Amino acid sequence: MENTIKIKSRSVWSDAWDRLKRDKLAMVSLGVIIIYAVVAILSATGLLAADWDQKVGESYMAPTTEKISLLFGTDIFGYSVLRKVIHGTQIAMSVGLISTLIAIPIGISLGALAGYFGKWIDEAVVWFYTTFSSVPGIMLLMSIAFAFGKGLTTLYIALGLTSWVGLCRLIRGEVMKHKNREYVQAATAIGAGNGRKLFIHIIPNVIHLVIINASLQFQVAIKSEVILSYLGLGVTGQPSWGTMIDDAKQELAQGVWWQLAGATFAMFFVVLAFNILGDALRDALDPKLKGK
Repeated sequence: MENTIKIKSRSVWSDAWDRLKRDKLAMVSLGVIIIYAVVAILSATGLLAADWDQKVGESYMAPTTEKISLLFGTDIFGYSVLRKVIHGTQIAMSVGLISTLIAIPIGISLGALAGYFGKWIDEAVVWFYTTFSSVPGIMLLMSIAFAFGKGLTTLYIALGLTSWVGLCRLIRGEVMKHKNREYVQAATAIGAGNGRKLFIHIIPNVIHLVIINASLQFQVAIKSEVILSYLGLGVTGQPSWGTMIDDAKQELAQGVWWQLAGATFAMFFVVLAFNILGDALRDALDPKLKGK
């Protein structure tokens, strides 16, 4: 009776997940991001902090543990700062998610076309993103905000349309390396067209770079939203971390620090978590880059 040995195959994603799980700091960061996401979803569905614009106490009440809503004190109108921070989490996470989803298809499409076809297509794309990136990012964001007006939708569009250049460059370089490899030549030999080779064979082999870029782009979008809202070009009619920091400018002179502290700490932890997770994803999905 012959003994057979079964070899269990493992996917690249399974190996990457195992490497990621061994990084305790990355798993803590992932947990923090999940908590922020859950809070944002609960706020968006009205299950949490839906009554952020309801008065819960006197003007500028200091933080106290008497009530959960007063944990971060109140603002000038007697609104709960904690509820405003929670609502700001919804704004920040939605801006990060939607702007990233807008930027990714643009970056992948232009980068893949330039890297695969080369010649005049590559020259045109490189000229376009070089010219585009030569304009300071904050100036582009402000120009789009002025053109379309204030509001959350404008933030989505502005951040999405100005965040694709880095990913485009990355995908262009990777597609250039992959298009002449053996598996692409094999696809050519069996009659695969350019579209199939590019989107069925090459893109899936560079998708890990998209995931890494998305995790880093997410926190950049959050910070940009805070900056635009602070400058008065972002969210209107509802609290965001940027508007809270803007409101705190005059409050600090009166010794009222808790609104600034609440918004700053909320932003600090999520941005730090995304930075740590982005580095961990890079090491897990592409071990060759570890330590670089």
